[in-house]
Amino acid sequence: MESKWLKVILHASAFFAPLLVPLFIFLISTEEEVKRLSIQALLFQGVMWLLVAISAALIIVLIGIPFLMIFSIMGIVVPIIGIIKAINETPWNYPIVGRWV
Repeated sequence: MESKWLKVILHASAFFAPLLVPLFIFLISTEEEVKRLSIQALLFQGVMWLLVAISAALIIVLIGIPFLMIFSIMGIVVPIIGIIKAINETPWNYPIVGRWV
């Protein structure tokens, strides 16, 4: 039961503390699945920030506008999916970085 709510907080942290909470949960948790998800959440946020920054730089040549919109929406929708999966206690990995960890 405890890991369920840790996972929910971990996914929801994308909206209020995307670096601090996953790092804190990684350090205090003893469960391997929660640690794996915290690393995935941290990597996902880093990759999303990088992709949004690259897209913002590419706005000059207009190709960045659709990418910026897609990556911004993805940064909002993916954590919401993670929250729903955590509440339902369904195994789930972050896209893009799920297989890296």
